[in-house]
Amino acid sequence: MPVYQDPDDPRALDAGALTRWTAAVVERLGTPQDVAADVAEILLASDRRGIASHGTARLPQYVALVDAGVVDPGARPLLEKDLPALARWDARNGWGHHASRVALDHAIERARTAGSCTAVIRRSNHYGIAGWYAIRAAEAGMIGMSLTNSSPLVAPTRARIPMIGTNPIAVAAPAGRFGTLCLDMATSTVPRGRIEVAARRGESLPVGWAIDVDGSPARTPEAALRGALQPLGGGEETAGYKGYGLSLIVDVLTGILGDAAFGPNIVPLFSTHAGIADLGQLFWVIDPAALDDADGFVARMERYCEQLTSAPLIPDAPGRVLIPGEPEAEAERIAARRGIVIDREHHEALGRIAERFGVPLPPAGAPAA
Repeated sequence: MPVYQDPDDPRALDAGALTRWTAAVVERLGTPQDVAADVAEILLASDRRGIASHGTARLPQYVALVDAGVVDPGARPLLEKDLPALARWDARNGWGHHASRVALDHAIERARTAGSCTAVIRRSNHYGIAGWYAIRAAEAGMIGMSLTNSSPLVAPTRARIPMIGTNPIAVAAPAGRFGTLCLDMATSTVPRGRIEVAARRGESLPVGWAIDVDGSPARTPEAALRGALQPLGGGEETAGYKGYGLSLIVDVLTGILGDAAFGPNIVPLFSTHAGIADLGQLFWVIDPAALDDADGFVARMERYCEQLTSAPLIPDAPGRVLIPGEPEAEAERIAARRGIVIDREHHEALGRIAERFGVPLPPAGAPAA
């Protein structure tokens, strides 16, 4: 394992080399090469976009699930029901990343002729960042929506125990010179991974992110991890019931529609002893060209983005109005120059995996300026 001269100083790894390393590790788990490539690409997309909570930091947990026989690393998804604009897939308890990529691509192809297509998945697992799938649809010239349910980590409004998932929503669309508009958000105030990152970094938490086991605000990551996250908006007095409602709808469209697990019936996140996750996922793809000239949609998107970004600003605003996805796109540009910057605990965890599987971890260096 590479050793830092200053163990508290973050290190950077080349994104391409880290992608290849991740794929090689996933293959060592018994995963076919093409499936492993999907897992690695989606994990690194998270790291590139600055979403450290859903990238290669999750690899040790995935390895543990395969070791415990909870995830089948060699499974391929099965198309169970197939209509012109609606399909259901069985992920067969394999990698959620691969099953979701396959189902999404199926929906994209069907949308080219039907104008729109929805694909739902059952018996799936964690699939990384929701935004990757929505962006893939946008890169095909379409509007993409990506939903997944997740383990109960969020306390519904007025409850003090977790009953519902962080259940992310991602929507993306091509926006011409503005790139890709991509809203990628948890329906909790923050995802659990953000709490885990705060714990690694020794950060305190603001009120509204989570509650302790007694229902009081959690001010430390440790209190949040033993308690529950709060829905988007925080408490009832700040309209947290809206986030709770959004999360509930995600469960309806994934777990309930897809005949997967839902709400408090989903096993704890990354549990190696509570059984399979049986997550539900949904992808909805719309082809704007089915309604009019595809260039017309992009032109209107550009006009709207121009109006938003040129809006008058509040006093002391740090910059212009941003389009959803712009900060992540900027993080990708920075990662292309600096590499993937990770903290010491993240790096050491990858180093232990490298030693176990005999796949040398790419060298780490100081982040480029």
